[in-house]
Amino acid sequence: MPGHTPDSAAKRSTLTASVCMATYNGAKYLMPQLESILTQLRPDDELVIVDDASTDGTVELLESVDDARITVVRNERNLGYVKTFERAMSLASRDVLLLSDQDDLWTDGRLEALVSAASAGGVVASNLLLLGSETPLRSPLTGKPWLLSHTDDGRTLRNELRLLAGNAPYFGCALAIRREALDLLLPFPEFLYESHDLWIVTAANTAGSLRHIDRATVLRRIHEDNASAERPRSILAALTSRVLLIRLWCEATRRVMLRRRS
Repeated sequence: MPGHTPDSAAKRSTLTASVCMATYNGAKYLMPQLESILTQLRPDDELVIVDDASTDGTVELLESVDDARITVVRNERNLGYVKTFERAMSLASRDVLLLSDQDDLWTDGRLEALVSAASAGGVVASNLLLLGSETPLRSPLTGKPWLLSHTDDGRTLRNELRLLAGNAPYFGCALAIRREALDLLLPFPEFLYESHDLWIVTAANTAGSLRHIDRATVLRRIHEDNASAERPRSILAALTSRVLLIRLWCEATRRVMLRRRS
């Protein structure tokens, strides 16, 4: 496996995992996702769930699951998914953080693959497939299968340009973060109102600590309530998103420089 070193299995045995999930009115698809996660967690791993003031039965469903590895925290008011994921990450206490949406499914061996890859530090990005067809998304620019490769490691400028062009398939649900990277990532920039995953990737890429594995670790469920839209954005929305990415790149550069000075 790309990104898998000979001693990674030994490192995995000493690393614990925090799964960070944000929920909001997700009762319809939540239980299959929980099952796919809990079957992979070890006794010393944890699942930190922050609910963003759901109005359906999400919280009641979560509280019905009798598993000591699960911690459920409620936002008093709806903060949006960016702030909710930030809170979940801030509450995590284990060595490696794995972000998780409420409605996808984990592939077999996901936790092992990502935690092993994260043993070297930084942020690890993997691929996802569509639930049902188990095929990759298509690039909105080229129409080709939208996949990351281990050959993307170290291509800092190329990766950033792909992000700015909107042609980089980075998704929060397919990321793993080594705890040591949190001092760069948290708190999220105050102006960040969407795409927390692109902030995480931009910061890690700027710091030279972004790694990739070819493996697909998530089966993504597409439905009418997905937080991220599948249809192409309007020109104005796309331009606004590009401005946000430039601001994120500048903020990441500032933080990286501060870290190096200290």
